Amino acid sequence: MKIEIDEGGVTVAADEIAPLLGLAPAEVRAKMRSGEITTMHEQGTGDDAGRFRVTFFYAGQRLRLTCAADGTVLSRVQNPVKPPPVRK
Repeated sequence: MKIEIDEGGVTVAADEIAPLLGLAPAEVRAKMRSGEITTMHEQGTGDDAGRFRVTFFYAGQRLRLTCAADGTVLSRVQNPVKPPPVRK
């Protein structure tokens, strides 16, 4: 798997991320549009300079991909997460 990064952000092919989230590629696109899948992108600094991390949140799970500067995925971590507390 390879992730593309440019000034406009990060691009991940839906057909590559879908099986990791237990979805079909079309579902990934629809759920991203609806906000059911959210993402976060972080640029490495210090010892991690030249790397970046993309995290996907969906249905109580977090999928974190750590990548080299060229977009090659170096590691993948997937684990359950608790939803944030509801503000009143």
